[in-house]
Amino acid sequence: MIKNSAGLLAADFSSTNVLLHELQLGEQLNESVEQTRRADFSLMLAMLAEDVREQSQFLLPKTQEVTPADLSNVALRKQFNLPERAALALTTPNDVSQFNQAQSLVDNDLANIHLTNAMMPKPLAFRDDKKHIETQVLENTSLFTQIKHKQAAKACQIKCSQLAQNQSTAAIETDKPLSQPLNFNAKAWLDGIQQSLVKAPLLN
Repeated sequence: MIKNSAGLLAADFSSTNVLLHELQLGEQLNESVEQTRRADFSLMLAMLAEDVREQSQFLLPKTQEVTPADLSNVALRKQFNLPERAALALTTPNDVSQFNQAQSLVDNDLANIHLTNAMMPKPLAFRDDKKHIETQVLENTSLFTQIKHKQAAKACQIKCSQLAQNQSTAAIETDKPLSQPLNFNAKAWLDGIQQSLVKAPLLN
């Protein structure tokens, strides 16, 4: 039981027993209009809930949000039972053995080559490195350029190994000068200039 502001006791009705919206009346509103029963029509409208949110147009069923389908490359290949996609380049030098198909060509067994490549796609290229420079091109450069190239490759190798071991990558200079910095004692140089200035009048 709930006590209202007027001090009267009101029964705790459930929402199914209380008249809230016009759909609960069925065809009674239409019948009261056709039969010109104004009093019944006014009474039924007065009994409806005052809160506009309880009206039937706001009680329409909500459509469930459809989760978007996973259209990633991995999901589609798993759905259609497709093999892994072909790698862009070889990962290890041992992968070159995958291209040993000379005997199949001699036997004119091209179907076997196509079937094997469809089941286990081979890498599309031997190397996928846009910064790679051919050995023949590098040999035609100056000795200084070759040393700088080795320096940058070594620094990149150290950085990649640190990332593979989840270590903090320290700042690695990939373009530092090859020449060692010269030792210069500025104080001794200034002292020598000062002494020469002091001795100059004596020499004259």
